[in-house]
Amino acid sequence: MVKLTEVEDEHFTDKPTAPKHDALLVSDDEDDYSDTDSEISDDEDVELEAESLYERVAALKDMVPPSARRTVSSTVSSITDLTKATFSFSGKALWVISTSAFLLGVPFALAYAEEEQYIQMEREQGMIKGANEMLTPGSEPEKVAQPTL
Repeated sequence: MVKLTEVEDEHFTDKPTAPKHDALLVSDDEDDYSDTDSEISDDEDVELEAESLYERVAALKDMVPPSARRTVSSTVSSITDLTKATFSFSGKALWVISTSAFLLGVPFALAYAEEEQYIQMEREQGMIKGANEMLTPGSEPEKVAQPTL
């Protein structure tokens, strides 16, 4: 396991010397106390066109305190986890419902269609029987064989 330790820079541990006569403004001949050793860049050196939007946003992370970054990160993480769990559950539920509908619905639809066919055949036979009685009013109707189920 790696253990991180913070090492203080010597430049920051040394206190700047007090200005002459306890003046609030420091003259230009003294060095400024700053946390960077970089020079002030000219506008000509900056290449904003070469910098991507991601690089610009990534550079802003130092402006946000670590506690706020941690809070935002945990919130986004929990929302992402909740969304993944919701989609996973709804996908599984949709699978169960659709397969149940196929296993129960298709046989029911076939049985219903077959029953409708039998009802239609009985109607046709009744119409044929009625037509035969009208053609031969005195004769006895023939017995029509009923289909068995």
